Parts: sequence; structure tokens; C-alpha cells
Amino acid sequence: MNTATTFLLWLSLAISPAASGDTSGPILSQRVDLIELNHFVDSDGREVFRQVLFYDWSPQHKRFIVRAWRLVKTDSLIPKRRWAPPGYQCTWHDDGVLRQVSAPQYRETWTQHDPERLNRLTVAEDDRRPLLQPGKR
Repeated sequence: MNTATTFLLWLSLAISPAASGDTSGPILSQRVDLIELNHFVDSDGREVFRQVLFYDWSPQHKRFIVRAWRLVKTDSLIPKRRWAPPGYQCTWHDDGVLRQVSAPQYRETWTQHDPERLNRLTVAEDDRRPLLQPGKR
């Protein structure tokens, strides 16, 4: 094998899901319009918790509507920048399924209010379109 072939083989293994051990079950991939990493802080600016929120744009409400959210318990849930295709992606294990949620837009916020709870004033939690469930596409 020449050097270029060896490098390409190494590169494909380095960026494949199998190299990171993330193929231990079915993969459930989907797209949303926006991913937000929210840092909820107290009145002294100390972080209380972090959460990732997944939004779709609502033409009816003319704003982003929360589809789902997850508390960030490990850094593996923090959205990562992707270059091909361009955008952002969260990947985590969810009840035996590897879930990948991607979005073309990303924002990071620091607030003393919970954006997910405020969003409930626009669309009730029971009326949200949930993330895909295993076995349903």
C-alpha cells in the first residue's frame, strides 16, 4: 500500500462511527431546524444545569417551537459542528438506540429562565411534535 492509500484508510477508520464505538444498536437519525445549548444560571451567574433543546420553525406562530429537550448529564450530548453536510449534531444513547439529531442552525444561551418552559406558553407540551421513536420513521 502506498502512503496516500494508507492515509485514506486510516482517515476513514478514524471518522467512522465504528471507530468511536457508537454502533452498539440501531441508529435513529433525524433533522430539526435549530439546536440550542442552554446554560441555566442562578442570580450570581453560577450554572445550575445545562440542557439541549430541539426546535422546529412554526410558520403559524412565526417562531421556533420546542420539539424536545434533554438535560446535559455528560459532555457527549453537547452539539458538535459538522462540516459535511454543514450543520450541528447531537448524538446520544437513548433506551438502546443511538439517536442522532442534526440541525442547520445552532445557538448557545445563558439564561435565568427556562426557554423550554416559556415555549409551553406558545405550544403546550402535549401538543408538541415529538422526536422520532424507535421503530417509527
